[in-house]
Amino acid sequence: MNIFLKKSMIALACSSVLFLAACNDSDDDADNTSPSQSNYIKERAYSLDSMQQASKIQVMHYNMPNVLGETAEATALVFYPKTAQPKDGWRVVVWEHGTVGVADQCAPSANTFNPRFKNMAESLLAAGYVIVAPDYEGLGTKGIHPYLNLGSEAKSAIYAVNAIQAQYKGTFNGAWMSVGQSQGGQASLGTAEYANDDANYKGAVAGAPASSLGVIIGQVAPLALQQLVAAGQTEVATEAYAELLAYAALTSVGIKAYEPRFAYQALFKDRSRPIAELAEGTTGENGLCLAELHDKFADDIRAFLAENSNHQLLQYPALIEKFEEDPTIKKFLVDNQPGTKKINTPIMIIQGTADMAVPYVITDGLQKNLKTLGTDVTFLPVEGASHTQAIVTKNPELVAFIKKYMPAA
Repeated sequence: MNIFLKKSMIALACSSVLFLAACNDSDDDADNTSPSQSNYIKERAYSLDSMQQASKIQVMHYNMPNVLGETAEATALVFYPKTAQPKDGWRVVVWEHGTVGVADQCAPSANTFNPRFKNMAESLLAAGYVIVAPDYEGLGTKGIHPYLNLGSEAKSAIYAVNAIQAQYKGTFNGAWMSVGQSQGGQASLGTAEYANDDANYKGAVAGAPASSLGVIIGQVAPLALQQLVAAGQTEVATEAYAELLAYAALTSVGIKAYEPRFAYQALFKDRSRPIAELAEGTTGENGLCLAELHDKFADDIRAFLAENSNHQLLQYPALIEKFEEDPTIKKFLVDNQPGTKKINTPIMIIQGTADMAVPYVITDGLQKNLKTLGTDVTFLPVEGASHTQAIVTKNPELVAFIKKYMPAA
């Protein structure tokens, strides 16, 4: 069992999840999630990569309500299998991707495929499903991507499914499910919440779903990082810390999509502030993607430690103390916590025990809270698996879960 499974941290995470559940009991989430007319715009062929099991891959443009309540254009990849179309139409699996960044260049439709997504997608296509993979609001289209905004992610998925099904009536059965990892895991759970009254929605899979970010960065991670350093794994701790700081920068920049005057820079100390600003770039559309932003933080942490040989890792000037008490951040953390209400469809959650981005204890608390609320949850811990390994390891179980609740034909 890894460092995150300390009993004290389990109690902390569970209490924090339950606190957020109690604070977020509004029914407002259901607003504006049922398109009344076709929101399809156009589509074009995707040519940057390929899938062996795909007969064709399209980039679809569609309209959705954005975080400002306005109609905005969004994009999604659509994958068609080589198998014959069922007599009653295709079933759809929505793939909700993990963190890539907030800038346009980070959009999945503007890049080659992530190997983890490709592994899963090939399996689902071979089984006879159409895959719809939203870029999310603001990625590849106008506006800053509102990173980790639960409603925006859910509407990106719901409106993408509506667009393709309305455009090609008779081609689709109507049934659909959602799958996602990390940010996409949070998005998949959010989609399940927002689709709670949709009889065609059959369930969700969430791998290492992002949740309780303030608790992770402010409380769980520092203990884990200290333990890694004490065990002589300073480089591992540096990489993990850089990743968490990159998430923090993307989260705070993403809030500007609906709070344009939010001065996220004040959350970071002088040394790390210029790196955090690279997530936004000069326009909000041209920032660095996750991998590059992570590397900038990691390199500066190493430089700091080299310059200050008497300092420890957590003395790196990163976030201000009690950053999570900033009113805007506090509201964001409550409003966008997944799993705070009963989900009417079956849910599968996959989580690695060695995950240092979304620690096991956080997800364990999340899934227990969902069960307490009455949700049908299948929880699959993956012993020794990292943040990105777990969902790959359990790909056969993931596909079997989808087949069980939504047979391809």
